[in-house]
Amino acid sequence: MSEQRLRLGLIFNFNPKWTGGIIYLINAIRILNFLEEKDKPTVVVFYNPSLKKYIDEISYPYLELVPHNFPSIYKGYVSSFLKNKNVFVDDLVINHQLDAIFPMHDYPVKSKSKAKLVSWYADLQHMYYPQFFTKRKVLERNERIKLILKNSKDLVVSSQAVKDDFIKFFKIPSTLNIHIYHFVSIIESLPESSYEEIRDKYELNDNYYMISNQFHKHKNHKVVFEAIAELKKKGIEVCVGITGRFPNEPDSPYMQELHDIINKNDLNQNIKFLGLIPRGDQLLLMKYSKAILQPSLFEGWSTVIEDAKSLQVPVIAANLNVNIEQLEEKGTYLNRITWRN
Repeated sequence: MSEQRLRLGLIFNFNPKWTGGIIYLINAIRILNFLEEKDKPTVVVFYNPSLKKYIDEISYPYLELVPHNFPSIYKGYVSSFLKNKNVFVDDLVINHQLDAIFPMHDYPVKSKSKAKLVSWYADLQHMYYPQFFTKRKVLERNERIKLILKNSKDLVVSSQAVKDDFIKFFKIPSTLNIHIYHFVSIIESLPESSYEEIRDKYELNDNYYMISNQFHKHKNHKVVFEAIAELKKKGIEVCVGITGRFPNEPDSPYMQELHDIINKNDLNQNIKFLGLIPRGDQLLLMKYSKAILQPSLFEGWSTVIEDAKSLQVPVIAANLNVNIEQLEEKGTYLNRITWRN
């Protein structure tokens, strides 16, 4: 009789707008395919029903998919305090006989479970750029982090830069182990479209560059737009395709700022907003681009950069510590002192 497989629970409960977090966990499951057959755990994915379309992309032989309605943050924390148990995960561990569960985003109280509960936090952007968040959101993030540090035994972060930030901004208990996991992008296949087909589909010029980021102010698209405008004045035409989900607000100040730069400098043929496109198309556009541009003021371990590395596409990035850690000598870096905000 074969030895029973370890049962690993994965919490798939992200904001649908945060594709980076979604791709992070999908890649974490795909990586398990590289283990020896005997070492592959049974993976029980507890997913928010709103994310089902992403769940359907997962290919793994020992997979159990469990739709789950997670409690709201505030209700979950209050209930956890009153019951003295972590209502986000404790029942899941018992009901599904789990040996471990990851990633723990909420750890309001210490768990009595014998399972290994591993927390995860993407980055501490709000400590560097609080102006990009509401005061309530900054307070919420800090309180959730403090409870993770207090109640967890293991915390996974994606880079040495993030670990350094935790040590810089928070008191780390001696009982907490911080583990650095440099996740990678597993690209199983690409659509078979040619360069000409994908370029024509999205009406891009020859020799285009790519930016694949959400439209948040800290993503700093405008430094690229202003550079394109300067090049245009010198008679150099550059084309950039930009993918990403547009803001819900029809009058987004950031989008208006970007469009003002385009209109002022006649860049409509140079800058192409492509929106949220199929991932296969996005990866093909990246593959055939001259380079990926990553001008952000702040990043965690970038999924876009990992995609570019897998596709062997050059990256021009801001010289953030995390980008340098991720790209090393293979990156081309923008000097932050030249940025205008």
